[in-house]
Amino acid sequence: MFIDDAEGLVFRPPSEAYSFILRATIGCSHNTCTFCPMYKESRFRVRPLDEIDGIIERGAAAYPHIRRLFIADGDALVLRTDQLLHIIEKCYASFPALTRIGAYATPADLNRKTPEELKALHDAGLAILYMGIESGDDAVLTHVNKGTTAAATITAGQKALAAGFKLSAMILLGLGGQERTHEHALHTADVVSAINPTMLSALSLIIPPTVPLYEDVQRGTFTPLTAKGFIRELRELLAHTEMTRPCIFRSNHVSNLAPVGGNLPQDKEKMIQALDLMLPHMDDTTPLLGNIHNF
Repeated sequence: MFIDDAEGLVFRPPSEAYSFILRATIGCSHNTCTFCPMYKESRFRVRPLDEIDGIIERGAAAYPHIRRLFIADGDALVLRTDQLLHIIEKCYASFPALTRIGAYATPADLNRKTPEELKALHDAGLAILYMGIESGDDAVLTHVNKGTTAAATITAGQKALAAGFKLSAMILLGLGGQERTHEHALHTADVVSAINPTMLSALSLIIPPTVPLYEDVQRGTFTPLTAKGFIRELRELLAHTEMTRPCIFRSNHVSNLAPVGGNLPQDKEKMIQALDLMLPHMDDTTPLLGNIHNF
């Protein structure tokens, strides 16, 4: 059965592997981060509601037992609140077993919405948001053209939590390179602590030749971390987090060298000890454009 044949690659968080992916937008409205290879095959556009309704109806006919749904692409919250409410209502009406809807949300998307709008979206059934923090260091955020600041990211994350959402946040190890690894670790820990998300995932920077950051590497203005540098940065970041509410932490993404995990703050020391055991065995001479899985 034909459901959706829109252009471009589809991306979703690992935890949405078994979700129905509803592409309410195509691509990413920002799409100029110098480290990101995603959505480069798509020109950003918002799909008409009648087109989205048709996808929902065909999807429900093909997969009536779907329990989770993810609204894609890169920043579905760029849609007007009334459009999102329509989509959420249509999804719950069409998929009888549906229990949860999630979406990516950029700091800019969240900050454009009022607290009342976010509360309405949550109450309608949008349960979890995935926000890329990437870095808490303003110099790093500017260098990679992330389009936000540490302060704006904190405001966005706090707004999402205040509205009742589960917030899954992502940070990107190595994004400051060797030049700003210390500042990246410390300031990211500050932002993470100020937000205190429900879940926190650490990914490691991979620099394919297709992204602008690769040109910085070639020019010698950005030096990727070594294997030991990635572990050291994660250790420093974890050591400086100060969570006041439970936060599930994972670094088990395929990009990572150190698959540690636990609950913050209670498991912080245990994870740091695990990293300390790894550090003596890690190379500290060869800058990595990707982890060992990519060589």
